[in-house]
Formats: sequence, structure tokens, C-alpha cells
Amino acid sequence: MASQNQLHFILFPLMAPGHMIPMIDIAKLLAQREVLVTIITTPINAQRFSKTINSAIESGLQIQLIEIRFPSVEAGLPEGCENIDMLPSLNMAANFFVALSLLRQEVEQSLKEVNPKPSCLISDMGLPWTTQIAKRFDIPRFVFHGTCCFSLLCSYNILVSRIRDDITSDTEYFVVPGLPDRIEVTKAQTSGATNANSSALKDVTHQIREAEETSYGVVINSFEELEPEYVKEYRKAKGKKVWCIGPVSLCNRDNSDKAERGNKVSIDQEHCLNWLNSRKPRSVVYASFGSLSRLTPLQMMELAFGLEASKRPFIWSIGGGGQVEALEELISGSGFEERTKERGLLIRGWAPQVLILSHQAIGGFLTHCGWNSTLEGISAGVPMVAWPQFAEQFYNEKLIVKVLKIGVSVGVEVPVKWGEEDKAGILVKREDVKKALDELMEDGREGEERRRRATELGEKAKKASEEGGSSHKNMTMLIQDVLEQQS
Repeated sequence: MASQNQLHFILFPLMAPGHMIPMIDIAKLLAQREVLVTIITTPINAQRFSKTINSAIESGLQIQLIEIRFPSVEAGLPEGCENIDMLPSLNMAANFFVALSLLRQEVEQSLKEVNPKPSCLISDMGLPWTTQIAKRFDIPRFVFHGTCCFSLLCSYNILVSRIRDDITSDTEYFVVPGLPDRIEVTKAQTSGATNANSSALKDVTHQIREAEETSYGVVINSFEELEPEYVKEYRKAKGKKVWCIGPVSLCNRDNSDKAERGNKVSIDQEHCLNWLNSRKPRSVVYASFGSLSRLTPLQMMELAFGLEASKRPFIWSIGGGGQVEALEELISGSGFEERTKERGLLIRGWAPQVLILSHQAIGGFLTHCGWNSTLEGISAGVPMVAWPQFAEQFYNEKLIVKVLKIGVSVGVEVPVKWGEEDKAGILVKREDVKKALDELMEDGREGEERRRRATELGEKAKKASEEGGSSHKNMTMLIQDVLEQQS
């Protein structure tokens, strides 16, 4: 039988922050088990996490990169547009998937040249053609889903039951069939991030489903104690192996690792920590909407005034993107920053989120319910205000509020489609933001219960990742499985 240190895992993340960040963590977790890991990416994406990879290599981990040219121009994208967060408009998502499919030949060529030869391929669900590559090299392909079993099971049950076919209204609530809990959603909330009317995107969705059916198994950034019934039901529904190996963010143990995840941080780590150290435990609200959020400047200002009206200390990560300049004008014109400078910290650009959430001063997290952010909040034991926008975020909101009962909803019911943000107008008013924050941070019995549950889940997350924990064991079994197949 081959030995563990002869195993060679190929990891291929989709070029979007929420998909790349956990994949890099998975690379580190595998390399900590003496496995050689190769990550396939493109030059601009490699720059984003070069510091993380270099420090992992310096610590003795066997991780290497293969950089392949991204065919942006051939696919009708601007030169150098190599990540979904760089798209000038999210209406160009179909072009991005065309560019991804054009990578196939070069990926195959690169895998022919690597030494030792690949043992398996863990690739993002958004790269369905990698199933054929794995077949060609006679190695198992594992699908990486950037979300949890709960939302995957919701999607799956809605799809196979065809319940949406009979619903004409986009806003009428219906019960998701076949779940352990009663979960109600609308047709609009279950329709994904894009207006998938383009035949190209419909084709991609179909290819993703087909490729998953023929893949060897599924790797999930979650842990069994978080959603035991849903892990069991999802395994049953898919009829294949499912490994929950999360929360993968917990592999970042020291402050610099926590701060450097994902991209170049836009704030000095010491300044951020000093600011947090000056606050009382559990008093600060952290607000962030992820890397692909496209809240309009006017909607962002309602959020700003809601934070101000809450009269609580806050850190607000404004993020990057094209809206920042318009937002800056509104912020400076309104006097918001001046009025809140004693209790507010604004981060323009990339925030060291795991570092912030793990600080004892944080008492609440206002989140867009992207799965990475949700799980990072859970791992830190922080209760949440849920403000979903698109994709599976409405499912994640139900998990936070209805199933785990560790958060409150801001009350948004209508998703924001990529490329159609301006049509949505203001969905959440400042009063809604203040009300949700007051409810989350209250000292009453409900607030205490919510905090207790959040703390307990944070402890379970850490135990799952430690030696002897469920995720640690699942990682062992995943490696063992690949070993047996290679022999």
C-alpha cells in the first residue's frame, strides 16, 4: 500500500473569494497530515494568497502552486479579469464560466507534468468539467461545496420534488419538502444569484448537477454536530460519500494567519486589535457583507444610520468594488463618520474577519449570510443579525434563525439579483437595522439564551476540529479512502 506521504492531492478552487479562502484552508489541513498538496489557480489569484501559502511552506507544509493563464479576453472579459469579484458587471457571469471551461486543456497538460502523479482531485462545484479530467487520470474527483448540508438539502429537495413548478407567485411562501424542520421560503429566494435566463448559465447549472452525480464524493466545510440531521439526510439523498471537515477556518491559529486570510488586509492588524481591546466584552457589533455584495450606496447609508441609531460601538467593513466612491461621497456629506468616530471603526477594503470575530469584544455580527461568514460567526460563538441577499443565503438565514436559533432576521424577504441592484431600491430601512441590533444585543432572557446557544456551538466547532473530533476523523477517513484507491 502507498504511504500517506506519497499522496498528492490536487485542489482546484473557483476564482471567487468565498470559494478560494476555504480551499486554501483545506490545503493547509491536508498538508498538516503529511500530504503533498498542489493548488491550481491563475497569476492574479495566486498573488492574493501568496503570503498565506509562503508562511505555510516556511512552517514546513508541502504546498505548491500551479499558475495557469486565465483566458479573459478570449471569453469576452476585460484583460486581467481573473476573479468573479473583478467582473465589471455580474451580468458577465456567463462569460466568466466560458473562460473557466477554456482552462481545461492547460489544466490537463499541467497534471501530466506533476510529480508524483495526482492521487485525487478536489475541485469546486463550479468547475464541472474537472470530472472528465479526473476520469482521464483515473483518480477520484471530490466536489467542494462552499456551503452546508442544510442549504444543499433544501436545494436538492426543491429540485427533485419540482414543487416550484406549481407556484406562480415569486413572493408566496411554501414549505420545503422532506426536511427535519418546517422551513418556509419563497420562489424568488430559491432562484440563485443570477437571472439564469441566459442559456449559457442554464447549461452550466445542468453540467454542475451532472458532474456531481458522477463524482466520487462531496467535501463540505461544516461539522456534523452543527447539523446532524441534515448531514444524515443529505448523505441519504445523494447516495454517496459526504465528508464534513469544517470549520476549516479554525486551522488559522495565530493572529497573523487569521488576519492574512483571503486578500491583502486594508487595516493595520495592531490598530484593529488595539481598538477592540479598548471595548467591553461582547459590546461591539461587526457588520460585513462579503466580497460579492452589491448593496447600493443608498441602502448602505440606511445601514450606516441604523448602526448610528443603535448607539453601540461597531466595526463596519465597507468592502471594495465600484460602489465605494459613491458611498464615500454620501458618508462624508452626511457627517456620519465624524458623528460616530468615538465608537465606530470603518474598514475600507478587505477586513481581517476571523481575527475580528474571534475577539472577546464582539457581541454581534451583522452578516449577508454567505456560508464562510456564517460558519466563521458560529466558530467564534457570536450571535448574528441575518441580512441575506442572493444565492443560498436565504437558506443560511433559516438555519441561523429557525434551526440553530442563534440569530435574528433583519426582515429582508426579496433577493437582490446580480446586475439588478439598482432596481431593488431600499429593502431595509435604518429602523429595521436598529430594531434587529437591539433585539440581538438585548440583556433579556431571549438574548441570553441566544448567546448561550451560540457559545455552545462555538465550543462544538473547536472540538470537531481537534484530534478525536468529528471533522478531524472525517479528514482521516478521506485521506484513508484515497490511499486505498491508489493501492
